[in-house]
Amino acid sequence: MYHREYSLKVPSEISNIVLDGRVFYVKRDDLIDPHLAGNKYRKLYTLLQTQPNQLSRIISYGGTQSNAMLAIAAMCKRKNWEFIYYTKPLSDTIKNENCGNFYHAKKLGMQHFEIEHQYYKDFISSLRFNLDEKTFIVDQGGAVKEAEEGLRVLADEIREADFNVKSLATPSGTGTTALFLALMLPEYKIYTTPCVGDEAYLREQISSLHKIPDNLIILKPQKKYHFAKPYKEFLKVWQKLFQSGIEFDLIYAPSLWISLLQQTDEEIIYIHSGGVSGNESMLRRYEKKGFLSSV
Repeated sequence: MYHREYSLKVPSEISNIVLDGRVFYVKRDDLIDPHLAGNKYRKLYTLLQTQPNQLSRIISYGGTQSNAMLAIAAMCKRKNWEFIYYTKPLSDTIKNENCGNFYHAKKLGMQHFEIEHQYYKDFISSLRFNLDEKTFIVDQGGAVKEAEEGLRVLADEIREADFNVKSLATPSGTGTTALFLALMLPEYKIYTTPCVGDEAYLREQISSLHKIPDNLIILKPQKKYHFAKPYKEFLKVWQKLFQSGIEFDLIYAPSLWISLLQQTDEEIIYIHSGGVSGNESMLRRYEKKGFLSSV
């Protein structure tokens, strides 16, 4: 098994933190592996069990802040698979950064190609044409049906931990993790919040995979946030979390933590989705904005 070969720390432990006087529990999926951590390990679980000679190439696409991109790059490095990643045109700043997910993914061997904005959607739609049997496409964010197996393992770990807590929380890009957890753990409430688009976008993404179950609760942020942009309140809650003893990512986690503090009052197990490798480049953006000295 992959986790034995590479000594991944699974099942992950559950820690507790105190935030604004409330106790929260944290499923430490961030500790599984430096690159293959969090929900990306869960979503890529099936591919991680695949023998290296069964595939030769992985193709994916999306943004340069993507945690999935870095996780796929790490997986392909270890499996000796070619990894091709497509994005829309990038700024020279991003191309020349010497930190962050994009930089580290390239260091791991990712081949990157830019597609012009006007051609991007059609190009992505054409990726599955004439694929050979040793090429596999991972859709943006790892939103593939194959994610179900790894998330079932996560659900089993949560149930077997036998905590007397029946509410879970996980941030959402495409909503894949939140959806499958809600389906597999019907006795739990699953809280999530949209981090990439608005609530309508998240509902559309989830509904494309399955009807949204009643126990999946989408918390609507009280303010509209643009994906991956610096916000003072994000940095403030991130710093509180860091001081509590656990580092979370600066892109997905803050919005959900703010919503949990504002809109819930029960004990909750937060599923740490990893992504802290991108904090170095995000903190530079906060510093350039002058936010680091003002919170």
